[in-house]
Amino acid sequence: AVVSTQSTGVTANFISSLFKLYSDLFFTYLEINPLVVTNNQIYALDMAAKLDDTADYLCGDKWRVAEFPAPFGRKSWPEEEYIKDLDEKSGASLKLTILNPEGRVWLMVAGGGASVIFSDTVCDLGGASEIANYGEYSGAPSESQTYEYAKTILSLMTRRPDDKGKCLIIGGGIANFTNVASTFKGIVRALTEYKEQLQNNKVSIFVRRGGPNYQEGLTKMKNCGDMLGVPMHVFGPEEHMTSIVGMALGKTPIPDTQEFASGIKDNFLFGKHDVTRRSGNSESEQGGPKEKRARNENRGKARTMTPSQYNLYDKTTTCFVYGLQLKAVQGMLDFDCACRRDVPSVAGIINPFSANHNVRLYFGSKEVNVPVYKNMSEAIQRHPQASVIISFASLRSAYTSTLEMLKYPESIKCIATLFVDLLYQSGSFSA
Repeated sequence: AVVSTQSTGVTANFISSLFKLYSDLFFTYLEINPLVVTNNQIYALDMAAKLDDTADYLCGDKWRVAEFPAPFGRKSWPEEEYIKDLDEKSGASLKLTILNPEGRVWLMVAGGGASVIFSDTVCDLGGASEIANYGEYSGAPSESQTYEYAKTILSLMTRRPDDKGKCLIIGGGIANFTNVASTFKGIVRALTEYKEQLQNNKVSIFVRRGGPNYQEGLTKMKNCGDMLGVPMHVFGPEEHMTSIVGMALGKTPIPDTQEFASGIKDNFLFGKHDVTRRSGNSESEQGGPKEKRARNENRGKARTMTPSQYNLYDKTTTCFVYGLQLKAVQGMLDFDCACRRDVPSVAGIINPFSANHNVRLYFGSKEVNVPVYKNMSEAIQRHPQASVIISFASLRSAYTSTLEMLKYPESIKCIATLFVDLLYQSGSFSA
């Protein structure tokens, strides 16, 4: 458009003022069309604009009458607004959307990704018409925050009884940082308060979770189920994440016994009570004080068992990693910590292409030095208790390195070779 000489000044002032308004009031979009300019006046005949609703705390007073519609043009429920307010005041993430208040399937899922997977699984199994809500809690919410979140969902769930009964799915993946025991403590408080309503609504509860202190959290949940007097089925990370959805919808059978590592020191890899797999007669292996002293004296020495006597893995097994695969080693240390090992499972790294040195990695919240050895013989000599080698040898070096490993049968009892190059070349590698 061409602006006359007489209108240049007023047009420039208008554009400058409009940009200041756009910035100060946190517009994300602003369009004026048509715009009429006379010698000394400007007329905005039509305008479309969008505001950034997350800036409400900065300029809500300036907006005054601005109201933001709920998604999909529907009015928000008071409970949704309450959870939104909690979310805005918290460093954690708390989300709730009510889809069908009369639905029979209610979700209380930890994690944004997990919430999508659980919702999709309900729909895939034919429960789309019964799913009542969508939401998630994540980002290490406190006990009080999960209590408020759970109480809000339970309030909605128990308002309209259904003769068929209802199911509550308390699910999630394996948490990295969220204290499962703490968040479950808040959920247990809410469930306890709604004991009578849960019974009246014939609610069945399905729980699946893993992560820091998950054993303690699942134990609390199991004890809560016994107290509530409603069916509650509790599973740990040994159960597939979405398997409880099929159980809740009646598509798959519910196991007669649900086992998880109920004790804080238990390890879900090795069963419910004994974290050590044993071979042979358990009484003779445990033995009396004399046998125990002998085992303690032999600890740290190279193992010289016959194949029939040797037990491949237990909670004290340590290994070498062949190849400078720091990401893999850190993942192993993280898993060790999750399994509540006292010491890391990686005794050292063997890397023929570098001099001896240490690498600093994390074992839980503390840093540890993991030695890197150039020579395999030196590594085995310094760590005679290590009995496993996990090899990331390349396609070119896999043959020669494996032959070298086989030279130490008195120490090395298991060689696990990961042919990463072949997997990538065949296109069959998956994370």
